[in-house]
Amino acid sequence: MKLDLHTLALVMGGKLSRGNPGMTVSGVSTDSRSIKPGSVFFALKGEKFDGHKFVRAAAKKGAKAAVVQKGFREKVRGMGLIELRDPLFGLGELARFERAGLSARVVGITGSVGKTTTTQLIAAVLSQRHSTRSSPENYNNEIGLPLSVLQLEAGVEWLVQEMAMYSPGEIKRLTEIAHPEVGVVTNVGPTHLERLGTIERIASAKAELLLSLPPYGLAVLNGDDARVRAMAPLTAAGRTVFYGMHAGNDLWADELQVLGLEGLSLRLHWRDESVMARLPLLGRHNAYAALAATAVGLFAGLSWPDITAGLADRQAQVRLQALPGLRGSIILDDSYNASPASTAAALDLLAEMRGRKVAVLGGMLELGSFSEEGHRLVGKRAAEVASLLVAVGKLGRWIAAAALANGMPQSAVIAVADNDEAVRVLAAEGVLEEGDFVLIKGSRGVALDQVVSRLAVEGVRPADAGRGQPGSAPQAVRADARVP
Repeated sequence: MKLDLHTLALVMGGKLSRGNPGMTVSGVSTDSRSIKPGSVFFALKGEKFDGHKFVRAAAKKGAKAAVVQKGFREKVRGMGLIELRDPLFGLGELARFERAGLSARVVGITGSVGKTTTTQLIAAVLSQRHSTRSSPENYNNEIGLPLSVLQLEAGVEWLVQEMAMYSPGEIKRLTEIAHPEVGVVTNVGPTHLERLGTIERIASAKAELLLSLPPYGLAVLNGDDARVRAMAPLTAAGRTVFYGMHAGNDLWADELQVLGLEGLSLRLHWRDESVMARLPLLGRHNAYAALAATAVGLFAGLSWPDITAGLADRQAQVRLQALPGLRGSIILDDSYNASPASTAAALDLLAEMRGRKVAVLGGMLELGSFSEEGHRLVGKRAAEVASLLVAVGKLGRWIAAAALANGMPQSAVIAVADNDEAVRVLAAEGVLEEGDFVLIKGSRGVALDQVVSRLAVEGVRPADAGRGQPGSAPQAVRADARVP
């Protein structure tokens, strides 16, 4: 991106209140810490931050201009100012303007679970034959998606873009900016139920992606999810592909085999063709991501060898990773985020491991009225799978109580108040042993990645295990433990 300030203000519907109209800027930033000289800084405002406080810092880092809210009066020497009612809307308008000049085709991915893995697998498949970019980590909302578009270089043929949703209308806005040709919906679940109120409203918000597709586009829908399948009549796309694990779908898979830490193998079926494929991903639920990626690859004209090579690409970034842990244990790090469906899938993976199974489970946020039921469902599944359960935080006590109610011994269920206590419990002598598999999963807001980093081989500090009662067995939660 390279624009003069006059054009930049015009594109966003703003007013250049200070600076030379002919001065050009190149590059955009919303973070004053990562400013590149000559760029424009967007002073965005949220619930917990206000970029207007960092305009001066951005100028010191080399920003030539700032996009600010109307009424901003701070004078910064040598810096142009463009005033808007809403700088966030202006960021989107700028990205929409730049998008119009790009030839890249866009795949949009939304759903309650599995968006990131699906995004990365689709990008890995398309990359076998095309110049492809995928949305960077967290670049999936009204801030991140415009930045993702603005970072595209000329010559990129495909952008694979994750699209997150917190309220109705957000995905519609993202599609106005990105203009996707292909829309993928992975599933509909209670994630963000606290914000949207009902599963039906969540489904409606996800369907905004399909409403945006052009007549020459493709809708790729999880046919095993009834709410997703029901979205098909809403799309204007000329083609719809249902995918799943049953022959009633257009594209389906069988002969699914879990290969431990080596991933999965499965047989793909499309029309009268059948092909074997391997995935380096952990957990049978990732078969759905592979099917979605296959559908997009077929739409893009890729051959089966190209598609299977992309699915097998170990460079595809995935969140669930196996790491060496304390005393020869193996940590299954799935701490990035959690919902009842994704946690159940992670527990299914744990069940498939050959070794003693330990589940470290934290709270799942934004479930609204489904919160207690969701946590108790996870606790029930944990009781069926794990030899030891460590439930973290207030919400984790629902998990612990349900595990006990479903027959898990009191000695095998430990409720802890926070991450520090979880580390002390797990690092105590005799808790973890060689060959144990330790699943760690919770919502991003409960930060169980802190537990992962301290239990990884190089991260554990002996002092962590020595606080409180060194060497003693951790206390199990009582069957009548109070839960929130």
